[in-house]
Amino acid sequence: MNIVVLVKQVPDSGSERKLDPQDNTVARATADNVINEMDEYAIEEALTVKEAQGGEVTILTVGPDTATDAIRKALSMGADKAVHVSDPAIHGACAPQTSAIIAAALGQLDYDLVLCGAESTDGQVSVMPALLSERLGIPQLSGARKLTIEGGTAKIERQTDGGYWALEAPLPAVVSTWDTINEPRYPSFKGIMAAKKKPVQNLTLADLGIDPASVGLATATSKVVDFAGRPPKGEGVKVTDEGDGADKLVGYLAAQKIV
Repeated sequence: MNIVVLVKQVPDSGSERKLDPQDNTVARATADNVINEMDEYAIEEALTVKEAQGGEVTILTVGPDTATDAIRKALSMGADKAVHVSDPAIHGACAPQTSAIIAAALGQLDYDLVLCGAESTDGQVSVMPALLSERLGIPQLSGARKLTIEGGTAKIERQTDGGYWALEAPLPAVVSTWDTINEPRYPSFKGIMAAKKKPVQNLTLADLGIDPASVGLATATSKVVDFAGRPPKGEGVKVTDEGDGADKLVGYLAAQKIV
């Protein structure tokens, strides 16, 4: 069972995130960058499947040179090897462009299953599984809270607001996972040391046969045209209870359209 896990490095959602005023893209160079939280669940699920059925786990990342930190963490968790696609022309690429790059990289790999997080914390568009499914011509099973591999079939429970749907598809397939599927392991000291020796293949757009002019901010299908900083916090409203405090509170909440 050969599994490829898509991993993205993103600005830490727990710290302040900014846009670069020069081109309105995410200011990654000055951000506290971490591995996308949802991707850790996909990595854990891949390792669980590997431990049960054998095979190997490959990490695939598209991002700048700093994304090697995310790759090394994934490898320290137990993945076997990684592929890092990095090229200056990718800067500002939209989701469709990124999916074309990932699909081209997957075309150079041997895989039975592609796993990824349901969304990234910086984009939150949740469209990558569907885009890859269309480009690769393989089924997608999205939003998994449980994954089972039986022979040549992937079965999932897709998380919904009212419960779950039971879905299945033949392999190879793309499966995206939610944070309800498992509990990611912490890298051990042994795993951290071993990660330093695991192979990481570096690829450029030229290696994938992709024209640099076809990706990047200049030809992106979506972009930020303007933005403004968060307004300063205003003064609070004090409600004095003179026997009618509850009415005053409800009136204020109603005026603010909170209730």
